[in-house]
Amino acid sequence: MEQKQFQAESKRMLDLMIHSIYTHKEIFLRELISNASDAIDKLYFRSLTDENVGIGKDDFYIELIPDKEKRTLTITDNGIGMTAEELEQNLGVIAHSGSRAFKTENTLDENTDIIGQFGVGFYSAFMVAKRVTVRTRAYGADTAYVWQSEGVDGYTVDTCDKESVGTEIVLELLDDTDDEHYSEYLEEYRLRQLVKKYSDYIRFPIRMETSHQHPVEGKEGEYETHTEIETLNSMVPIWKKNKNELTDEEYNQFYHEKFMDYGDPLLHIHSRTEGTVTYNSLLYIPSKAPYDYYTKEYEKGLQLYASGVMIMEKCADLLPDHFSFVRGLVDSEDLSLNISREMLQHDRQLKLIAKALEKSIKNELAKLLKTDREKYTEFWKAFGIQLKFGVYHSFGANKELLQDLLLFHSSSCDSAEGYTTLSEYVSRMREDQKFIYYAAGDSVTRCAALPAAELVRDKGYEVLYLTEGVDEFAVQMIAQYADKQFKNVSAGDLGLESEEDKTALEEKTAESKDLFEEMQKALAGKVKAVRLSTRLKNHAVCLSSDGEISLEMEKVLRAMPTGGNVQAERVLELNPDHPVFAVLQRLLTEDKEKLAQYSDLLYQQALLIEGMQVEDPVALSKMICDLMV
Repeated sequence: MEQKQFQAESKRMLDLMIHSIYTHKEIFLRELISNASDAIDKLYFRSLTDENVGIGKDDFYIELIPDKEKRTLTITDNGIGMTAEELEQNLGVIAHSGSRAFKTENTLDENTDIIGQFGVGFYSAFMVAKRVTVRTRAYGADTAYVWQSEGVDGYTVDTCDKESVGTEIVLELLDDTDDEHYSEYLEEYRLRQLVKKYSDYIRFPIRMETSHQHPVEGKEGEYETHTEIETLNSMVPIWKKNKNELTDEEYNQFYHEKFMDYGDPLLHIHSRTEGTVTYNSLLYIPSKAPYDYYTKEYEKGLQLYASGVMIMEKCADLLPDHFSFVRGLVDSEDLSLNISREMLQHDRQLKLIAKALEKSIKNELAKLLKTDREKYTEFWKAFGIQLKFGVYHSFGANKELLQDLLLFHSSSCDSAEGYTTLSEYVSRMREDQKFIYYAAGDSVTRCAALPAAELVRDKGYEVLYLTEGVDEFAVQMIAQYADKQFKNVSAGDLGLESEEDKTALEEKTAESKDLFEEMQKALAGKVKAVRLSTRLKNHAVCLSSDGEISLEMEKVLRAMPTGGNVQAERVLELNPDHPVFAVLQRLLTEDKEKLAQYSDLLYQQALLIEGMQVEDPVALSKMICDLMV
């Protein structure tokens, strides 16, 4: 029998494929099963117009036969088979694809997917096998042929005995090494695992004879082995079924099995999209965040299938970061894959799918917010902070997409567990209200206790309570909502004063100019200014900030590893109607040393009110004791 040589280019391609193209050796089984499925599809397609085929759709199958004694794994199918010429073309010339030619020459019905595109998947077998033997008989042919190769040295083709139409591929596995355990591909559990992972939704049954031990009736402790032909794959993926055929229980069961989450998902999104790119998708919103969700170790991504064959376990490009909590899968027949079927050749298709998925997820969350507030609140507690990061990320590029999904605590909510949306806040605004007011702190209680928040509430305005570090960064990125600007109650002009109030304040400020200069001198650069306050009602003092960095943002930034010594432009504000102010005015002429102590004491108090650390607790304690005696 003549030994034939691969072409020089083919030799290089084979060597490259075995050592470089495929990331994981285990995908050889995916490739061979996909080729077998293609062969069956071709014969099934012919049966639609040729009555002589004599086999129905339900009679097609793929079979796996592991043999531990011979160290062989056999993959058989009863598909269309190959002639001698097709053997030469498909297996003798690497990267010649019979499947691609078949798709070009025939118009397939919508239920026939030919998976193979490049004709290289077969050669992945050499990653695990030292010799590959192919026995095949083409439909309508009287002669069967055998192709055999040990890799780059070439191949042989000869006639052989094979009664039935179809193809049989025998892999003689490589010997085990310290690093590679090729014998695993002879284990029933491993083959079952790989079929479930990569080929669960091949349209034809993938069968294997499996053995099971059962107790011998009446003989305690004794077992007998039974063998049976087991179908390893599901065949019909749930996402290709009509939604009205499926129950919530079936959706949830698939979620548990596929994504290893014991809890039921909060909701599922099942759709088929046709157009520039045609695909099916089944997405889930988990009810709880995974334990590692807010860590660097968490990997986002959806499972990506091409015509029912899994290509990627986690395709990160299908999900934006702000929806990284979504789990699920996408299955498309239109993907342009590279020759290993492990990566996409072009990202244009992915971008189109990702954009459509993003819109779909946003719409479903908006619908949930409107129709089931309790369930949406459950979602928000698990993943709300991710949406806020999404608003802030990329300089606010996604703020319009996400802003109506945000929830905030508010002074109008009945309890600390209550939330409001921005839309709801605006709908309750007074006609004369200029701003959306908010207070920032580490809890609802602290926000509500801020002196400035008290004043705004007393004047009849609602205050949002921002209790997470990213909150203020997010609202500043939104800048305005429904033409209303956001206003921190502890920063800048609150817009609550009448012209008469402003005039009176200016007069008092002019009268107290010397006092403010003396206090600022005493505080030695700790504050940018000392001034009279329009935001204090019962308290003697508070801190506010000028500029874009607020006091709460200062705390958040300083807590970051790269925060450094970021500091807001602090302003010490005094309540002109509080008795302490009169004391300060008197000390300006009677005891400037004590005025300096009082100034420092008031500044330290203002820090505590804002939830900030005092600079020297020991010195503060001593100063209080000195003043008391």
